[in-house]
Amino acid sequence: MSNLCAFHAVVHGLVQGVNYRYFVQRHADLLDIDGYVCNLDDGSVEVVAEGDKEKLAQLIAKLREGPRAARVDDVDVTWLKDVGRYSRFEVRF
Repeated sequence: MSNLCAFHAVVHGLVQGVNYRYFVQRHADLLDIDGYVCNLDDGSVEVVAEGDKEKLAQLIAKLREGPRAARVDDVDVTWLKDVGRYSRFEVRF
């Protein structure tokens, strides 16, 4: 039985211009999680991630923490049913 899961998250706060996307990519790579992170026009950051459910929970904790220069006000997480769409984790522009 696979423990593979996925989520979509939108991170609100001071999360652009503070290396937030690279912080997320670094932790996703360390946790062997695939997907992407990108800035949204409203100043928030979008994260789509798939991998082991326990590792995804660790990544969500990191999303709430953020890098030192960031201020995370809220993280909206939606769990997804479809998995296996990504083969690596990337920063999208």
